Amino acid sequence: DALAAKARDRKLRPDEMGGASMTISNLGGIGGSAFTPIVNPPEVAILGLTRTQTETAWNDGTPRPVPMLPLDLSYDHRVINGADAAKFLATLKTAIEKPETILV
Repeated sequence: DALAAKARDRKLRPDEMGGASMTISNLGGIGGSAFTPIVNPPEVAILGLTRTQTETAWNDGTPRPVPMLPLDLSYDHRVINGADAAKFLATLKTAIEKPETILV
């Protein structure tokens, strides 16, 4: 909680921002619809989130509006296998669509 408060107050020191293995970057607040995030070494992945968009989904032949959240994942292939990255995104998709699946 103290670290989060320092971040909100913009008082984090550089040494307090390191040690991560992955970053989440959000361009949705400025209207981004897709982008290719670049991994920040020594991290191994970055997940880019953009603005939720309403798209049409078909359910038994009936169209209905559905919110869609584009997710863009970049990762270092020297560390992360593409199949594992795809499984991560599939798991994340399930957690977003059905949050009860991650509750213990």
